[in-house]
Amino acid sequence: MPDSKRFLHPDAIKRIARLDLRARHVVEGFLSGMHRSPYFGQSVEFAQHREYVAGDDLRHVDWKVWARQDRLYVKQFEEDTNLRCTLLVDTSTSMEYGNGAMNKYEYACTVASCLAFLILKQQDACGCISFDEGIRMQIPIRSKRNHIFSVIESLNNEHPQDKTDMYGVLRNVAESVPRRGMIILVSDLLADPDATLKGLKLLRQRGHDVMVFHIMDDDELDFPFSGPTRFEGMELDEQLNCNPRSLREGYLEALQEFLDDMRHRCAQSVVDYALIRTSDPLDAVLARYLSNRLGMHQRN
Repeated sequence: MPDSKRFLHPDAIKRIARLDLRARHVVEGFLSGMHRSPYFGQSVEFAQHREYVAGDDLRHVDWKVWARQDRLYVKQFEEDTNLRCTLLVDTSTSMEYGNGAMNKYEYACTVASCLAFLILKQQDACGCISFDEGIRMQIPIRSKRNHIFSVIESLNNEHPQDKTDMYGVLRNVAESVPRRGMIILVSDLLADPDATLKGLKLLRQRGHDVMVFHIMDDDELDFPFSGPTRFEGMELDEQLNCNPRSLREGYLEALQEFLDDMRHRCAQSVVDYALIRTSDPLDAVLARYLSNRLGMHQRN
């Protein structure tokens, strides 16, 4: 796809005002193959036989095999919906920052919508939760293709505000999503790192596959500021007047330490972590997601 990045770069996506059009534009420009389920349920595609045990549904007994072998076997089928994914989108005030084509929240919403579109296109199921100090919105997990509109409408109606209680939210999610599946966190992770990792570990302990898309603006990663500048807190009522050149080296060193620590501790907890710039082409985000999905299937 030689032209994909021209169409999927945030500058191009920004020109598509509606979030549903953005998601469709990205996903349909990023052709992906279907994947087969490692789980078994009830659908139309036969997978294998297994021997009948007391309590099995007699409707699934293969009577032709019984007629030939005088033994009872039941049919197993691949699930139509083999993945249940919950998207967690950070709507705290810090997500409103941005100096590019999209601020962090707009970019996060586009990422989440693209992932939801792709998941539903693959006949999997997804839901969406937005949060700051608590859960603000929760869209249940569904697999119907038109469920994308519920996800997108909910994100369109949200607006960043308040601080972040990462552990409280992740603990709430762990308690409210009892069935094992995939949890994808889309956030700038500007919260207590220990609390964040504690919450991610809890999700892993509950059996979920966990992915983190760490969204940061180029300004936050490169610190390009020069000349007298006033920095204003977005989640704290604080201001700092300074010459940023005198802070740049120390800031970038502290930032790199934070990113390295987050990446290392996520790896220790078997949490897939990806740092995403708001200037990154969105096809790269989907490629990373699919690559991680493939790795998860290979590990299972």
